[in-house]
Amino acid sequence: MFAKKHPILTVFVILGIIAVFLGGVMGIILSLLGPSPGLGFSNKIGIINIKGTITDPEPFLSQLVEFKKDKQIRAIILRIDSSGGGVGASQEIYREVRKVTETKKVIVSLGSVAASGGYYIASAGDRIIANPGTITGSIGVKMEVFQIQELAEKIGIGLEVLKSGEFKDIGSPYRELTEEDEGLIKKLLSDIQEQFITAVSEGRNIPSERVREIADGRIFTGSMALDLGLVDQLGNFRDAVDLAKKMAGIEGEPRLVYPTETRIRLWDLILQNATRALSSALKDSIKPAIEYRWNGN
Repeated sequence: MFAKKHPILTVFVILGIIAVFLGGVMGIILSLLGPSPGLGFSNKIGIINIKGTITDPEPFLSQLVEFKKDKQIRAIILRIDSSGGGVGASQEIYREVRKVTETKKVIVSLGSVAASGGYYIASAGDRIIANPGTITGSIGVKMEVFQIQELAEKIGIGLEVLKSGEFKDIGSPYRELTEEDEGLIKKLLSDIQEQFITAVSEGRNIPSERVREIADGRIFTGSMALDLGLVDQLGNFRDAVDLAKKMAGIEGEPRLVYPTETRIRLWDLILQNATRALSSALKDSIKPAIEYRWNGN
């Protein structure tokens, strides 16, 4: 009776029921078979670029966490082109990469340079790909101490330091290092060096004794690093994409996903960079810094 009085409404009801039924069936099929790479639901590879001196780890940590949580991203590629940087910053990124490898594959692609702190981070990945001529290695730590006390004396600048302990002003540019100072600093650097060796040993699954043999700061080409077991194969960024695709089981062409960039006005960017450069010139250039960094770049 209802169908005869409302034929058009009846047709829509029937079509709605059919749509709901087919949707439910499709959902069950997809849940059983898993997401289809062909449909583009989970054929994504996250790309994170680490370039220049490593000082602030926060942007990279946020990117790693973001990609780790995104279920549609099946693997992550770290593209490293850096001669290293701060010890703490390198270690923070290394640790986060290690945590990501527990749930997703992380492939590292080395660019022109991936030395010292750059290689420290790379060693945390599942696989490392380098160009034959990539400059890498430089497993070591350094500390630079500027001395300007003679200059200060010549221009009539004096400085009086009141301190609570003998070594409170160790590394000050206004006084020379004593033998006791040097002994303490060498002990400090030795401990940080062992941390580097341990990180590479664990990340690359290489005995620490073997790592220690080449952990004297020397640099290697990608080809040399391959022979030493520091990288897994030679190739470029596209080779890293192919490897990530294979290791993640992606069929078809993968979608490369880059982190969302925060928009910033051009003037703000110029002012920010100028301020940072001036601050570094006035302050960072004379204070002692302990770094995993190669000075050749």
